[in-house]
Amino acid sequence: MAQRSVFVRALWFLAIGWWATPIVVNTAWLLNLTVVLLPIGIKLINLVPTVLTLAEPRSLSEPESSRGQSSLVVRGIYFLLVGWWLSLLWANVASALAITVVGLPVAIWMLNRLPYVTSLYRFHG
Repeated sequence: MAQRSVFVRALWFLAIGWWATPIVVNTAWLLNLTVVLLPIGIKLINLVPTVLTLAEPRSLSEPESSRGQSSLVVRGIYFLLVGWWLSLLWANVASALAITVVGLPVAIWMLNRLPYVTSLYRFHG
């Protein structure tokens, strides 16, 4: 699927993305507290760029770009040691920056990289 236009993505962000993203992030973290629902929580975190601005993962539009992903074992170990706490801190800093007009571009950049900070998942290839 091709990326949506910048205009459509901006409209989405202004109408839905700015308020839906914190809900998705917090729901994901509540799910991550349980072992059983952890995979759903990780999946929600990986969808944050889509919820924020309707960004599509490059792996859907260009399957050959998904070859550079780290193995699931490496990503799992990283999540257990670093990703769970760093991504929570990362998301909260991004949310604080999003409150200001000056910090908004940095917040969007940070939230688009949240899947990588959480579990080394390369959303953009």
